[in-house]
Amino acid sequence: MSQIAINTSQNVNISFNISSLGERILAFLIDGIIRIAYLFFAMYFFLDFLNLEHYMTELDSWSERAIKIAIFFPASVYPLVMESLMEGQTPGKKIMKIRVVKIDGYQASFADYLIRWVFRVIDVTFLGIIGLVSAITSKNSQRLGDIAAGTAIISLKNNINISHTILEKLQDNYIPTFPQVIGLSDNDMRIIKDNYVKALKVDDRQIISKLSDKIKSILKLEVNPQQMTERQFIGIVIKDYNYYTGRDS
Repeated sequence: MSQIAINTSQNVNISFNISSLGERILAFLIDGIIRIAYLFFAMYFFLDFLNLEHYMTELDSWSERAIKIAIFFPASVYPLVMESLMEGQTPGKKIMKIRVVKIDGYQASFADYLIRWVFRVIDVTFLGIIGLVSAITSKNSQRLGDIAAGTAIISLKNNINISHTILEKLQDNYIPTFPQVIGLSDNDMRIIKDNYVKALKVDDRQIISKLSDKIKSILKLEVNPQQMTERQFIGIVIKDYNYYTGRDS
């Protein structure tokens, strides 16, 4: 299975497994079944059960077309809505254990999902051949929408998942210091901990200092350097995140 090396803002590469085309196609088919099921339900519920078709005969063609578009619209925006609500996944992707991520290592935004959705029109042209060719030939197995959004689809079927990499043993009487850490995501914490551990191994004080400044900037924290060193600060941030997210086992 091929991998993608995501370069973080601290210039540290983290490798993720790229999802296979088979996984992506199966996820697409599962989502397609869900969308088709909705269309059948919508047509029955609105046109037959509510007898909306009878009332539509009295409307002009533009009004009739507008109503049909409104009925079928949820199926069209299904990928965009699901990926936004499920942090890069749809039900199909969740079943196949794959996810959309930014290649810079951070969580994709709504704008990124929107770009992918807009380009879907091109990617599925000619029975999806354009998207398929792009995924096969691009460096990170990206369809055109992924290239435009700066995203890739990774597999979550790793032996060690992201939760394992951010665990930190806490004592029963541990008292957190910075509640602001709840504003970080699992992926943010993985990047922080990976960088911190690597910097400690080689005693890279420059990376530790930059990482400390970055965390303080993101969380808008002011820490007295006379009371807490940068290493102590980062260590406490990691432990506090584990405390507030329940990752203390």
